[in-house]
Amino acid sequence: MLRYWMLAVQLIELFVSALVHMLYGFYIFSSAVAGDLSQGLSDWYFKPNMDLVIKELQQQEPTTTTNSTSTRLKDLPPIVLVHGIFGFGKGRLGGLSYFAGAENKDERVLVPDLGSLTSIYDRSRELFYYLKGGQVDYGDEHSKACGHSQFGRMYERGNYPEWDEDYPIHFVGHSAGAQVVRVLQQMLADKAFKGYSNTSESWVLSITSLSGAFNGTTRTYLDGMYPEDGKSLKSICLLQICRLGVIVYDWLDIPWLKAYYNFGFDHFNMSWKKKGISGLVDCLLGSAGPFSSMDWILPDLTIQGSVALNSHLQTFPNTYYFSYATKRTRKIMGITMPSSIFGIHPMLFIRVLQMSQWRHPSEISPPYKGYRDEDWQDNDGALNTISMTHPRFPIEHPSHFIQDDSTCESLRPGIWYYKIVEGDHILFIVNRERAGVQFDLIYDNIFERCRKHVFKRNPQMLPNEAQQ
Repeated sequence: MLRYWMLAVQLIELFVSALVHMLYGFYIFSSAVAGDLSQGLSDWYFKPNMDLVIKELQQQEPTTTTNSTSTRLKDLPPIVLVHGIFGFGKGRLGGLSYFAGAENKDERVLVPDLGSLTSIYDRSRELFYYLKGGQVDYGDEHSKACGHSQFGRMYERGNYPEWDEDYPIHFVGHSAGAQVVRVLQQMLADKAFKGYSNTSESWVLSITSLSGAFNGTTRTYLDGMYPEDGKSLKSICLLQICRLGVIVYDWLDIPWLKAYYNFGFDHFNMSWKKKGISGLVDCLLGSAGPFSSMDWILPDLTIQGSVALNSHLQTFPNTYYFSYATKRTRKIMGITMPSSIFGIHPMLFIRVLQMSQWRHPSEISPPYKGYRDEDWQDNDGALNTISMTHPRFPIEHPSHFIQDDSTCESLRPGIWYYKIVEGDHILFIVNRERAGVQFDLIYDNIFERCRKHVFKRNPQMLPNEAQQ
C-alpha cells in the first residue's frame, strides 16, 4: 500500500512541476508576443514623426568628437553574453532580452543565439562560427557518432571576424553558457577548428560566470536522469515530457514559430519534410534523434557528465576568471532548507527544497571520489552552489573566494575568483525587476572589470578618457 502512495505522490509532483514549467514558458512566450505587438503598433503610430527626426539627423554634420568616440568603441574588445539552457539570443522571442537588457550597458556587447537544448560541444562550435563567420562545422567524427549533419547554420559574415590573439574577447556565460565558453577556449587551444591553424587559448581575454554549470547538478536526477549512469532517462519524468514536446515541435517545423524560438536541433533533420511519420515514430520511441545519441545538454549537466567534460578542460594562466555562485538555502537547526518563500521563483521553489534534501543512492557508486551529500545541499533551484564557484571535479582548479567586488582591483590571471550571491538561478536574467538594484550592481561590476581591470596587454583607452 505504501508503494502505491509513494507512486501517487510522485505523479502529483510531476504534474505540478510540469504545469508550473509550461505556464512559465507560456508566460515568457506570450510576454514576448505582447511586447512585439505593442512595439509594432507604436512604430506604426509614430512613424511619420520619426521619419522627420531621422531626416533632420541625416542633415546634420557629424562632429569630430563623435567620430573619435566611435573609433575608440570599435577598438574595445567585445563582451559576449552566452545564454544557458532553454535560453535565447538576440533576434529570438522578438524584443525580449534573456539578459534582461544588461547588453545595453555597454556599446560593444554581442548576444549570440545558440541551441537552447543542444549539447555543450555543439553549442561551442556554433559560438565559434557565430563570431568568426562561415558555416557551422560540427566535425565529421562527432557528427557521424551522433547521427546528425556535419554542417549547420551559415553566417555569411561573422559578428567579430577579426577575432584572434591580438583581438581577444571577454565572455560572460549564464548557467550552461559558462561551460560552453570553457569548452570553446579548450577547442581554441587544441586548434580543433578545421581551416584555423592559428587559434589559441589567448583568443579569450576573460570568462565571467553567472551561476555557471561547472560541476553538474543533482537536479538532473530529480528531473529524470538516472544517477547510475547520468545519461539515460526514467520512463516517467519531467524530462520525458520535455523530450516528447521538443520532438513534436521540431517535427512540425512551423517556420514562423521556429524563427521565434528554436531548440537548436535543426542539424538532426527531424522535420516532417525529411523524416515523415516513420521518422517521428523513431524519434518518439528513442531510436533516432538527439535524445537517442545523448547529444543534448542534460547528459552534460549531470555530475558524471560534467566530471567527464572537466577531465580535459584547463584553466589557462593568461586568462582572467570570475564567478558569481547563487544560493537560496540556509541551515535551520542543522537542516538545509529554502532561505525564503517569496524570494524564490515559483518555478524553482520545489526544486530548491528537493535539492537541499537530495541523497545519492547508497547502492550505486558515487559520481567521483570523495563525494558527500552534504556538499551538494546548498543550491539555487537549478544548480548546486558547490558546482558554480569554480571547476572542482575531478581536479580542483586554482580559486580565491571574495566577499566584495571592491577587493578585485588587481586580479591575477589563471585563478577563479568567486563570490556567493543570495539569489535563485534566474535572478539576473529575463526579469530585471526581480533583482532590483542588485541587477545593476552585478552587471556594472562585470562590465567595469572587463573594461578597466582585465586587459591582456597594454590597457586600451576608454571612450570617456579620450578627452582627458
